[in-house]
Formats: sequence, C-alpha cells, structure tokens
Amino acid sequence: MRLLLVEDDDHVAAALSAVLRRHGFSVVHARDGEDALRELVPDPDGAPFSVVLLDLGLPGLDGFEVCGRIRALTSTPVIMVTARSDVRSRIHGLNLGADDYVVKPYDTGELLARIHAVARRSAAEEPAAEPATADDVLRLGDVAVELPTRQVSVDGEPVPLTRKEFDLLALLAQRPGVVFRREQIISEVWRTNWEGTGRTLEVHVASLRSKLKQPSLIETVRGVGYRLAVPGDWTA
Repeated sequence: MRLLLVEDDDHVAAALSAVLRRHGFSVVHARDGEDALRELVPDPDGAPFSVVLLDLGLPGLDGFEVCGRIRALTSTPVIMVTARSDVRSRIHGLNLGADDYVVKPYDTGELLARIHAVARRSAAEEPAAEPATADDVLRLGDVAVELPTRQVSVDGEPVPLTRKEFDLLALLAQRPGVVFRREQIISEVWRTNWEGTGRTLEVHVASLRSKLKQPSLIETVRGVGYRLAVPGDWTA
C-alpha cells in the first residue's frame, strides 16, 4: 500500500515512516502542503496513493486548506493526524472531506488499523454505473438519499457529504424511528469496535445535523445510541 505522509517535523516523520515501512507500507514524505499537492497530481506511469496522513500544523498552507485542495484533486482517503483535539477542529476537518481524524498521541496499532479501514472502504465505494431508480431513493420529508449514486439532497438541492457521513445517514434512513445502538453504528459504518471511535460518531452526527439543516433529524437516545426521527417529528 502506497501512503503519503504530510508532516513538517522530520523526526516525527522519520519515526512514523519506519513503523509504517515495517508493516509493509511504501511511504512518501511531504514536508508541506505544496509538496503534498505536487505528489498527488495524477501520474499515468505512477502508482496512486491509497491513503494520505495529513498533519494540520504545516508551514505555508494550513492542513485544513491542504485537505480542501486534496478533495478537489482526488478522492484518495485522508486521515488527519494532529494534536488538535477540540470538536470544532474535528468537525471542520470532516466537513472538508477528511475520512478520519486521529489525535496525537495515538496508539500505533490503532492508527494502522484505521489506515487499513479507510483504504478498504475507499476500494469498495466505486461509483454506480446506472442512475438511481425510484426504488433506490429513500425519501424522508424533503431529504432524499440515493443509495446507488451516494447522493443526498434537501428540497432538491444537493448536499455534499463525506463517505462516512453518507454511510451513517443511509444506515439510519433505511429504518426511520428504529434506535441503533452506538456499538452497532460503529461496527457497521466504521467496521471496528474501538471505544475511541465514539467521539468520531458524535462529530459525524453533529455534522449531518448542520449540513442537512435539520437539527431534529437524528435523535440522541441517551445511554443507547441514535435514531432517525420520522418526518412528522422534525423541527427546523
């Protein structure tokens, strides 16, 4: 698996690169955003990157800006690896298109598992060849979820979602009113059972509520999990 590591601290990059190579990764190190974007320009003769590990505290272009530019350039999965642990930074990163967000210091084993997880999901999410039919569209009030094309719209206006945001919404939307346990959601959307993924789930729920402009769309069932409210229960 070919991996792009975007990290301005050479000591951190060297240590992490050594670990990654021991686990079979081919690592390319970029010291700033400009270098990273140059590495990501499609090369007909070169192998594509499977995952980008992106630090936020970069010289020149901020990591958030780099993430936005990466998304305009490629669909390669991006994992933000940073010391910024506040929820606002997590939400901002995920809204820009990051696939995961790992806070330093982290467990190396968990980071490796997350890399493999986002790479697997990316490989499995090929775009549909045919447009969605009526049976493929979940309609919830003015929200439409097209499963084959992975598109979401509100009152006819498209709403861009990250891969995991769509997966989370699609899971809940297929059974409105049914409570999904947190462990079940994490298992089906993130394909893991890490307790630490709970914070990521909360961030994705908050992001969906904001993007869809439906604060009551996803209800928190205290101590259990989440459910999608039936349209008649929604409030703007």
